Amino acid sequence: MTAKVDFKRSLDCYRAPRDDFRVVDVPDLQYLMIDGHGDPNTSPSYSDALAALYPVAYRLKFLSKTELGRDYVVPPLEGLWWAEDMDSFTVARDKSQWDWTMMLLVPDWLDDAHVREAVDRAVAKSRPARLDDIRVETLSEGRCVQTLHIGPYDDEAPVLERMHGAFIPHNDLRVTGRHHEIYLSDARRTAPEKLRTILRQPVTAS
Repeated sequence: MTAKVDFKRSLDCYRAPRDDFRVVDVPDLQYLMIDGHGDPNTSPSYSDALAALYPVAYRLKFLSKTELGRDYVVPPLEGLWWAEDMDSFTVARDKSQWDWTMMLLVPDWLDDAHVREAVDRAVAKSRPARLDDIRVETLSEGRCVQTLHIGPYDDEAPVLERMHGAFIPHNDLRVTGRHHEIYLSDARRTAPEKLRTILRQPVTAS
C-alpha cells in the first residue's frame, strides 16, 4: 500500500501567500459538486448539501483504500460563489442573494463507477436529503490569482477588493470565472480569527 496522499501538501494549487497574491496555473480537477442558493449560515439547502457530500466523500476514501490500496486524506471543502449582482458578494455581502456550488475533490484515479458505488454505500446506511443532487464534474480553471485569508469569512471583502480592483487589472488580467474558496480550517472547531481560507479567482490576459 502506498503512503496516504494529502492533496493540501501534494498539489501546488493548495498553496497561497498571506497578505499577497499569487498567479497559479490550476490543473483540471474533478469534484463531487452540489448547487444551492442563499445564506450559508441559515439556508437548510446548504447544511443539507454538506450532509450529502461528506458521507460520499468518506465512502470514496475507504473504497480507494480497501479496494485499490490507495489511501488519502479527504480534501478540504471548497466552494464556488457568485451572484447576479457581484457587488452583493464583494461589497454589500448580501448573503441572501448568493448562489453557490459546494465541492470536495475526487482523486484522479477514481472514476464515475467508484462514485456510484460510494453513493450506494451512503444510501445503505442512511439517505441524506440531497444525495440525488450530487454530481461529479471536472473543473477547468486554468490561470488563477489566489491568496490566503486568515480571519472571519465576513472580513474577506477588502481582500477581494484589492484582488479585483488592483492586482488583477494592474497585471493586465481580467476575471473569467467564479470566485472560488478553499476552506483549510474546520469552521466548527476553529475560532473565527484563526480561519484559513484560500481565495481564488480565475483570470485571463486582458
